[in-house]
Amino acid sequence: MNKGKILVLSGPSGVGKGTVVKELLEKEKSCVVSVSATTRAARQGEIDGVHYFFITKEEFESKIEKGEMLEYTRYNNNYYGTIKSHVQSFLDDGKNVILEIEVDGATQIKKKCPEAITVFLTAPSEDEVERRLRKRNTEDEETIKKRLEIAKGEMKMAKHYDFSVVNDSIENAVNELIKIIKS
Repeated sequence: MNKGKILVLSGPSGVGKGTVVKELLEKEKSCVVSVSATTRAARQGEIDGVHYFFITKEEFESKIEKGEMLEYTRYNNNYYGTIKSHVQSFLDDGKNVILEIEVDGATQIKKKCPEAITVFLTAPSEDEVERRLRKRNTEDEETIKKRLEIAKGEMKMAKHYDFSVVNDSIENAVNELIKIIKS
């Protein structure tokens, strides 16, 4: 059986990563999404083990010390990361594993797994990113402004990725990702 591939998908808040991944999983059955671990509180409707593995700061730091994290970062005062064993089990089953992670994590993955395919997802414009963030209606004004500032810095990192995909429409973005996975 062929081992699966790791597909790292990054991009600023508001570019539609979650929506694109959801549609990709519908169309491409060889793909699974890796569930990240985080120390942030669950949002309304989020389920542990489905949306994230919600763990304490102490548990996360213990996993870091034991080398059990494939990658991790701190973002808005919380840890986010990928548990090694979670990804490896999918790869061993021949699945392509999608890691929807921030740019810091993507850099760590590329160093540890140079064969990983990195894709930076962008929106057609900065104005569109802001519109999408506001449309979500999940954060206050201060958080939105902070996310937009972080997004500007993240956009500069796109040049370090293997591919860049503009999410001008979900269908186009998903079709581009399928081409990348199959190439």
